[in-house]
Amino acid sequence: MARKRSFGFIAAALVAAGATVAICCGEAGNSLPAQAGVSGATSRPLDVLSTAKPWLTAIPGGPKALRGKVVVVNFWTYSCINSLRAMPYLRAWSERYANKGLVVVGVHTPEFQFEHDPARVRLATRQLDVRYPNLQDNHYAVWQRFANQGWPGFYFIDANGQVRDYRIGEGDYASAEQLIRKLLAEAGHDPSSLPLASVKGIGIEAEADWADLKSPEAYVGYEKAKNFRSPGGLRKDVSAGNAAASLPLNNWDLAGKWTVGREFATLDGSAGAIRYRFHARDVHLVLGGPPDGRPVRYRVKIDGAAPGRDHGADIDAEGWGEVKEDRLYQLVRQRSVTNDRTITVEVSRPGLRAYVFTFG
Repeated sequence: MARKRSFGFIAAALVAAGATVAICCGEAGNSLPAQAGVSGATSRPLDVLSTAKPWLTAIPGGPKALRGKVVVVNFWTYSCINSLRAMPYLRAWSERYANKGLVVVGVHTPEFQFEHDPARVRLATRQLDVRYPNLQDNHYAVWQRFANQGWPGFYFIDANGQVRDYRIGEGDYASAEQLIRKLLAEAGHDPSSLPLASVKGIGIEAEADWADLKSPEAYVGYEKAKNFRSPGGLRKDVSAGNAAASLPLNNWDLAGKWTVGREFATLDGSAGAIRYRFHARDVHLVLGGPPDGRPVRYRVKIDGAAPGRDHGADIDAEGWGEVKEDRLYQLVRQRSVTNDRTITVEVSRPGLRAYVFTFG
């Protein structure tokens, strides 16, 4: 029976695939929505995978080797924090149950334009230690055939090739693993000798502090931007930006000359800053560098001071970090009590792109 959906903090986005609606899903309270028999989904999911391409990491023996296997299909994208926090569980399932008849298949379906580049996705999979098969789904063809609705999406396919459950969002991974074990047992593979996987995400993959998370993801590009506080409001495709006199919770502004495009804002001048008033343990920002490919230094301050022990994985205690590739950067991980605070990201070279703030 389908359980009631509860997506936590969700940002809806129309993507280039036409009517497809994509959402990044974080699930507070560890309740992972499930629905079997997704409306509009293919009844032959393995046939869809058998004709899909390109495979960035191939299935050993090819897609036909999935016949008779239990398959977990995960829709993800490498700059989405919700996708990243699911990675420890997917890796653990793949490693633990591969010899019992399980295959985990990643379907990388990009949210931002830079995530369409296969070389960048390959680099991300290496950095994230994703060793199971991965498919590049730039045009949302597989996404639409599966009737998927967000990142991360999980499809549990039995050995007869039928989707037995569909889940979207984070949490309740123990229940998901029990389902995997059930499907393996049905297929004649006895997983009872294996204990349940002991998984604890570390670094950027650590579970969010759901109980004290009060900030939703916040897009910088004008297509989905909200709560922008710079004087004069958000001006599309025009170089502008002045700091606001004050920032209420979950509001943001730009200082210096920035051009806000559909997906991202680009720093035009030699110096600029982006600020956000947040309430969360973790702060992430998806960033990209200028076309020349040279690294860009930036500095993070919290309430006007160096972050110290509250620095994230991608900056030091003084707040310094460097954009070397287009991806999600962890800027803050608070070690003390969480309060309403303001993060400032200062940049001193034009060309840096800011896409979206996410929290944990």
